[in-house]
Amino acid sequence: MLYRKNIYEWEQRSRVAAGIAMAVWGFAFAPNPILGYTIAVAGIGLAITGVFGWCPACAMIGRRLKD
Repeated sequence: MLYRKNIYEWEQRSRVAAGIAMAVWGFAFAPNPILGYTIAVAGIGLAITGVFGWCPACAMIGRRLKD
């Protein structure tokens, strides 16, 4: 593995669910297209961190899982 996971399994599931919800809302229900695309891209990014189990923001502050 090229990276070390820094988010817990329950947090991974939460990030994927929230990311999908944000992407769907951004593409389908946002009142402004630019705002909608911005929210959708943020949701996709959140879901990707959940899928891989590694968050760059958490890595920058030094967060690690206990072995």
